Amino acid sequence: MILEMKVPSPGESIKEVEIATWLVQDGDYVEKDQAIAEVDSDKATLELPAEASGIITLKAEEGDAVAVGAVVCLIDTAAAKPEGAAPVAAATPAAEAPKAAPAPVAAVPAATYASGTPSPAARKILDEKNIAPAAVTGTGKDGRITKDDAVNAVPSMGTPTGGSRGQERTKLSMLRRKVAERLVAAKNETAMLTTFNEVNMTPINTIRNQYKDEFKAKHGGVGLGYMSFFTKAVTRALKMYPDVNSMMDGDYKIAYDFCDISIAVSGPKGLMVPVVRNAENLTFRGVEADIKRLAIRARDGQITVDDMTGGTFTITNGGVFGSMLSTPIINPPQSGILGMHNIIERPIAVNGKVEIHPMMYVALSYDHRIIDGKESVGFLVAIKEALENPMELLLDNNPKRAFEL
Repeated sequence: MILEMKVPSPGESIKEVEIATWLVQDGDYVEKDQAIAEVDSDKATLELPAEASGIITLKAEEGDAVAVGAVVCLIDTAAAKPEGAAPVAAATPAAEAPKAAPAPVAAVPAATYASGTPSPAARKILDEKNIAPAAVTGTGKDGRITKDDAVNAVPSMGTPTGGSRGQERTKLSMLRRKVAERLVAAKNETAMLTTFNEVNMTPINTIRNQYKDEFKAKHGGVGLGYMSFFTKAVTRALKMYPDVNSMMDGDYKIAYDFCDISIAVSGPKGLMVPVVRNAENLTFRGVEADIKRLAIRARDGQITVDDMTGGTFTITNGGVFGSMLSTPIINPPQSGILGMHNIIERPIAVNGKVEIHPMMYVALSYDHRIIDGKESVGFLVAIKEALENPMELLLDNNPKRAFEL
């Protein structure tokens, strides 16, 4: 029986996928549920499992765009699993092909006083071109540089030589093309501005150093990182400034009474933005556990369209890569994105005295069509206040209860 394998729908809005990589060859025997291909949609990269065991016939090439529901391969389910290939018999001496005689090596003329020496006419031309004789290979007798050699010599112009100058042209994946399209649209279709502030991370570092070991032991290896503090600070600020948690829809504004926080994570296929749902209701452990789960799925290529659908606000952390400051691009159709950066010890004024503290720059990019400057600045200040006073504003003065210790 010949089974026609069709492209399944990765999501409601997805009409086609692209064959990123075939994991099997045409004519291979495949087992049921074996991953046979990686397919890119405009939202995620997914594995395509074999629907049955048998001999496979590929009906699409890598890089082909295939409509959802179209036949992508055939599987002959009646084909028996082939036995292992028989060992190849060793060739006998009589069957060996005769070895070719080595090619003669051209004789290299011995160097003489004339080698690399320009003739008078050649020297004049080289001087006019500002070319050193050592940079020219002579073709005259005994290696002398002739007039023709000098005429044909080209100045180096300081261009480095000897290194690789190759180039490679590869097609972007459908996911990467969609990301590019969305980013360009965000730049062109929103009135995007960025406001900045800085955060003294000493209070959070003090709390983490005191409770992180107990937190990890209590919660099965889930660490107490910075992301839970930032996520809780963001959800608090979104409740204070609901316009930042809104979106444009034509002439209308859509406001949300929940906080689905998109967290930018780096995966093997590039940047992905899975969503932590109803983050306003999660504990610190809940936030850390969900971020860890999504990051592992992104790293292992198991992230799904549903994992990345929705989101009312985005947090991105360029600091893990060493970024000191950036202007993050809004993740459409959202209206705001918070950029975290690396933590650097810097001198700051505290109560009239200079002290060294771990400082982080934070950036809020926002859509000015829906968020005014007053709201954007107030939102970022609210995040700064929460992060610099986490005991009162995020932990309700009871870290053991907040951390469920």
